[in-house]
Amino acid sequence: MTNEEKRINELVDILEKLNYEYYTLDNPSVSDAEYDRLMQELMNLESLYPEYASPNSPTKRVGGKVNENFKKITHQIPLLSLSNVFTESDIINFDSRIRKENIKNPKYVCELKIDGLSISLSYKNGELEYAATRGNGIVGEDVTDNVKTIKTIPLRLNKKIDIEVRGEIYISKKTLNKINEERRSLGLEEFKNARNLASGSIRQLDSKVAASRHLDAFIYHLPNPMDYGIYTHDEALKFMKSLGFVTNPNNRLVTGIDGILEFINEKTKIRDSLPYDIDGVVIKLNDIKEQMMLGSTVKYPKWATAYKFPPEEVVTKLKDIVFTVGRTGQITPNAILEPVNVMGSTISKTTLHNEDYCLEKDIRVGDYVVIIKAGDVIPRVEAVKFERRTEELPKFKMIDVCPICNTPLIKKDSNYYCPNLKCDARHIEGLIHFTSRAAMDIGGIGERVAEDMYNYGFIKTIPDIYKLERFKKDIMMLEGYKEKTLENMLSEIEKSKSNSLEKLIFALGIRHVGSKTAMILARKFLNLETLMNANLDELNEIPDIGEEISKSVVDYFKDEKNRDLIYELKESGLNFNYLGKSVENAKIKDKNIVITGTLNIKRDELKDKIITNGGKVIESVSRKTDYVVLGENPGSKYEKAMKLGITILNEQEILDMLEE
Repeated sequence: MTNEEKRINELVDILEKLNYEYYTLDNPSVSDAEYDRLMQELMNLESLYPEYASPNSPTKRVGGKVNENFKKITHQIPLLSLSNVFTESDIINFDSRIRKENIKNPKYVCELKIDGLSISLSYKNGELEYAATRGNGIVGEDVTDNVKTIKTIPLRLNKKIDIEVRGEIYISKKTLNKINEERRSLGLEEFKNARNLASGSIRQLDSKVAASRHLDAFIYHLPNPMDYGIYTHDEALKFMKSLGFVTNPNNRLVTGIDGILEFINEKTKIRDSLPYDIDGVVIKLNDIKEQMMLGSTVKYPKWATAYKFPPEEVVTKLKDIVFTVGRTGQITPNAILEPVNVMGSTISKTTLHNEDYCLEKDIRVGDYVVIIKAGDVIPRVEAVKFERRTEELPKFKMIDVCPICNTPLIKKDSNYYCPNLKCDARHIEGLIHFTSRAAMDIGGIGERVAEDMYNYGFIKTIPDIYKLERFKKDIMMLEGYKEKTLENMLSEIEKSKSNSLEKLIFALGIRHVGSKTAMILARKFLNLETLMNANLDELNEIPDIGEEISKSVVDYFKDEKNRDLIYELKESGLNFNYLGKSVENAKIKDKNIVITGTLNIKRDELKDKIITNGGKVIESVSRKTDYVVLGENPGSKYEKAMKLGITILNEQEILDMLEE
């Protein structure tokens, strides 16, 4: 062995030991500067002598490998989901079911339910062999290169051992805030929550991107503990920690239902102060032999469950109700609230939907109201705290003129509309819709930017978007518009010209034409000018296009102003052709397909692919359903499909069918 190889091996051992002290024991023995010096020395040596570099060297944490796609890995032991419970009585019932199996004094391990991405890690002779996502529980994705960038996951264990462990990859609140600050400064859309960011980061094709996101991980499960002489889950956690894995310090061994409830109450109180998001508490029977006796269903282990925190409710004061105008002229009342924190977000405004909503709930300015936010759903006013209404407050009254242009409103069904086609608010909302992700997907032009560009006179009409570069110098004079921000925006505008026809049809904002209908129209007519000249009979013949939609489409293209707009877009170089498949897929055509669970691919993207191939995406499972596409954490649709004997497809299987 050469001196160089010897020093490289020595540095690897030292750095792995320091990583263990820092991440697992939380007790570093050297300063950050000393750690950085040793890491730099190793990087320099590996650069000079790459033949001595280990594939699991600590230097691999920086990423750099680009995968064309993720290969599939079959889990040796299925990676099951957990059943959910929501109330104290549900937890008592869970404990009762276990006691009925002749388990008299059950002990449980309670753990925080981290809001992240499940991961399986496999080690060979103590070296990381591969990392795989949950996938559908049977088959996951190989994300080894990205996982290597996570400093809290050891690349080499403290023992030369063959082992598989499972855990959760997450992003801390602090990291999410820092990333969003950087994106705001670049004029980019912010990430909505830590879970989605963690999931998206671990599936990046370029591992440098994953490395830049500073992911973390907690390990919480050993699938085959008895192979290592371990007979309780509590022992398994300690064993995994001794190997170098980071386990959550909040885990606790408790006895019976009282211990569980005490843990839940305690962690509910400190939930907001934790450095990461949690959405509940996981309860696991501690004894491994008892776990094996109870077994599992097709989806869930019977010996564990997840208590989900109820949707967070907070009370705040309704300071005012203001009215906004949408792109179709629809008037919406909105609550202006005393700012309040709901599940990590500061909420100061939320929609009140329409007149009926306000009257039914008897919402009045000056009331104290209950704000609820379940998961990632937009916060809403759930109820009024009538007991806190100590004085007579004016009843809600719908306005009768447009708040922007003072045009008298007209009422259709339950909603009010401004009929003035020249109303500034309608134009701004139209710009926001046109540039949105589901439409032309022009990054950098959100609500604030669209308002700025309109109010300063740079974008007054949709075609003006594609002439924005002529105002580049003027825009850079505005506060908050740096050159790099503007360059990114202009690049996104240029890129949008190449979008397929369905995105443009949806972006035009034709009444009753959503993204699904836009796809159907694009596939049928293939070119925008052909669609513009279609008559009612031609449109009515298309499956899933009713008379109301057909009339709306014909009326839109009859309007000379709309036709002029479209010709201006053509002059700007926008693509008017459908770029997807024009030949229907025999395996998919006319098939009724239900999607359930969380997928790696965006659900809307999969829906578009199915529709493109001639299939139909439906919401409920019945005997008329042909396929159910199964993702992670599927709901009751999966169970119903199993009972009815409907063909189940995993994500890769449906994608393979769509490519044929």
